[in-house]
Order: sequence, then structure tokens, then C-alpha cells
Amino acid sequence: MKALVLEEPKKYSIQDLPVPEIGDDQCLLKVRVASICVNDVRDYQGGVNWTYPRIGGHEYSAVIEKMGKNVDTHTFHVGQQVIAFVLEDCGYCYSCKHEHGNICDNSTKGTFYYNEGGISGFKGFAEYVAMDARHLYPCPDDTPDDLLSLTEPLACVLNSMNRSNIEFGDDVVVIGGGAMGMLHVLCAKKRGARVILSETDAKRREFGLELGADIVINPLECDPVEKVKELTNGRGANVVLNTTAIPAVAAQAIEMTAKSGLCNMFSSIHPNEPIPVNAGRLHSQEIYVTGTQNGTRKSFAQAIDCISKGILDLRPLIEKIYDYTDVVEAMEFASRPDTYKVLMRFSKGE
Repeated sequence: MKALVLEEPKKYSIQDLPVPEIGDDQCLLKVRVASICVNDVRDYQGGVNWTYPRIGGHEYSAVIEKMGKNVDTHTFHVGQQVIAFVLEDCGYCYSCKHEHGNICDNSTKGTFYYNEGGISGFKGFAEYVAMDARHLYPCPDDTPDDLLSLTEPLACVLNSMNRSNIEFGDDVVVIGGGAMGMLHVLCAKKRGARVILSETDAKRREFGLELGADIVINPLECDPVEKVKELTNGRGANVVLNTTAIPAVAAQAIEMTAKSGLCNMFSSIHPNEPIPVNAGRLHSQEIYVTGTQNGTRKSFAQAIDCISKGILDLRPLIEKIYDYTDVVEAMEFASRPDTYKVLMRFSKGE
């Protein structure tokens, strides 16, 4: 099979590798479309500590090519379109046993991240992937495979939505108008909120309005905390969803959160520097500051439902689809700050 092997930062090669062998409880998946995540871009640019060589790709749609003898034939069949739950949850740690497998205590200990002497990575940037059947979600065959490749990022955002408890009539601030920020805009509108998007780029602010944001602000032209308070009669936002990596913005996100409100740090912070927090205000105004990491098994299922049933239209977020052989061009394009979701096609349906 062909696989996109990142030998070192900025050095991809398309290699012929053996098709993965599957166990009795596994399926061999034929990858249809793989979406490029910001983490794949960081791998490409050398901004991570994981081992090389790597075969990235954890946002992908696929069909079942082959099934192990123990796989339930009432649920799965060859040729079926599926999505893989790509998180390496061990199933036995404290977090997994308490329904927090998305932050499994052992999730970074497998070969997805470190594989000294071998190839690390999630393996979605290849023609075939071996996956335990218990990690697979059947999908309607008539759902476009390019849209289904966005299941994982949407699942992450739906986990954020589920934790944020947005109610009808709430004021919700989304900070950052990248792909994940725009997914938050789409989802918060479905929850019945008035959505305020804070974004520095004029084109992204305009795009945010097209996707349903009610108000857009430029934090470079105003004090975003004061502007949010002005828009909310001095209260601040019921829910603030920070999708940026900047420590100073994280501090502002907490400050613009209303009494009894919730602030969710959706994004990882780079560099991960401490921020000043008015702990007395958190106490006296009962402000909840939390974070969300990854999607959950439930939010993956919800994401597939939202895509396959047409509840959310993710088509506007697809910037461009490349053939996988153009991986370097695709990565360079995805590395630009003004792009949304960049996809690579590995195979087409029959």
C-alpha cells in the first residue's frame, strides 16, 4: 500500500508498505478521505515532541475492506462506510472507568505518539488502516465521504458543546475564527444562542456572519472584554469558548465571562504560560472555568448523526481537496493562517 511517511519535519515520502495484518477482532479499512488537522501541520513543521518517522492522519473516512472472523456481521459488512474512534483509550485506567476515555491516563503511551525504531502516528495518511471493530461507527453509505472526514473535529466541538450547557437565549462568545471556531459558531447557533465572534481577520469575520454569527468584533480595534460587556448590558457572556492558543487571550476569556457563566478553554495553549486569574471573582460570582480535550465516544456518534442527517452543513469549511500524492502542497496550503479544512483523497467509492 501507499503511505505518506513524514521522515522528519518538512520531509515527506510516499512509500510502499505492507498492508496491515488484522486480528480476529479487527477490520481492515480502506481510507477514502483524510482531513489535515492543525496537529498534522505541527508534525510537518516540527513543532512536536513525538517520534519520527510518522504516518499522521486521525481525521479520515473509510470503508471496510476486510473483517476478522470475530467481527459482528450483523453490525458490519465489507464495503460499509465507517468512521474510526481514533483515541487510544486503554479501557482500564481511572479516567476510562469513569467515562472520561477521551482523556485516558495512558492515551499517549502507545505508538500513535512514540515508536522508537518504528513508525509512529495514527496511520490515516495511508491507503489502509487496521482498526479494532469496537472502535468503528457504521455510517450511511449515501453520506459524502469528504464530509465524514470532518467527524473527528466536529466530535471535539460537540464535546465542548456538551460540557458548555448552552441554553436558548444565551450570549455566547467564540474567540477565534479558524476551523474549530467556526464549528463552534455553527453549533452554538443550533443551541439557540446569540453568537458573538471575536476574530482579528476581516475576511474571517465576514465568513463568521455568513455561517450564522450574530455579531463580530475585532479585538485589535477595541477592548474585547469591555466590548462584550457593552453588548450584554454589562454582564458578560453566559458562555465563552476560547479556540485560540494565546495565553493573554485565555485571560481575557475568563474576564468576559458573566456571573454564573462558563468559560471553556477548547484550544491547547502555546506557549503554555501561566495566566493571571481573579480567583476572588471566580468564587464570588460562581464562574466555571473548564477545558475540553478530544471527542468522546458519544460526541463521535453525535457528529456522525449531525453530518449524515444534514443537521450541520460543514461543506463551507472545506477549503480544498488534494490527491494524496500532492501531500507537500496540501501541507503547505494547510499551514497558511487563512485556510480552513484541507483534505486529501486516497480512494473513491465504487
